[in-house]
Amino acid sequence: MAEKDTIFSAKIKQVGLANFKDFYSFAYDWLVGEGYDITEKKYSEKVGGDSKDIDIEWDAVRKISDYFKFVMNITWQILGLKDAEVVKDNKKIITNKASFEIKVKGILNKDYENKWEDHPFWKFLRGVYDRYIIRTRVTEYENKLFRECDEFLSQCKAFLAIEGKRT
Repeated sequence: MAEKDTIFSAKIKQVGLANFKDFYSFAYDWLVGEGYDITEKKYSEKVGGDSKDIDIEWDAVRKISDYFKFVMNITWQILGLKDAEVVKDNKKIITNKASFEIKVKGILNKDYENKWEDHPFWKFLRGVYDRYIIRTRVTEYENKLFRECDEFLSQCKAFLAIEGKRT
């Protein structure tokens, strides 16, 4: 079985104005621009009155080599999403108002193709390989994944802050 090490786990939460469709597209495009393939595992909406709650789960995966893969598990929770009308430059603009919460978990997946799992001796060699032969490479990849997860959350937070100020 592939070894999965959780390297990063954090969330942001912001309440305010932002266009949900633009935010969704921004996050998707940012991940694709960084080379990730995105799978939407869940998308559910619950409508209650004039607002709705949205739950989304993404798995963003980027293959680094035949041995390493970066995985970002991203969970969105949008509560109380409703249309809001704001005036900008003497023009009425329709945007959204909600509580946005994004959770990111970064996982470094080693031997994801299970090439070292066929025999107990191979499994032992994989442990030696990980701990002694490629330890510095593992550390570099852990740091890189940590920075990418942190940057993704920072970009999301900046988008929400800027969108809230524009309107």
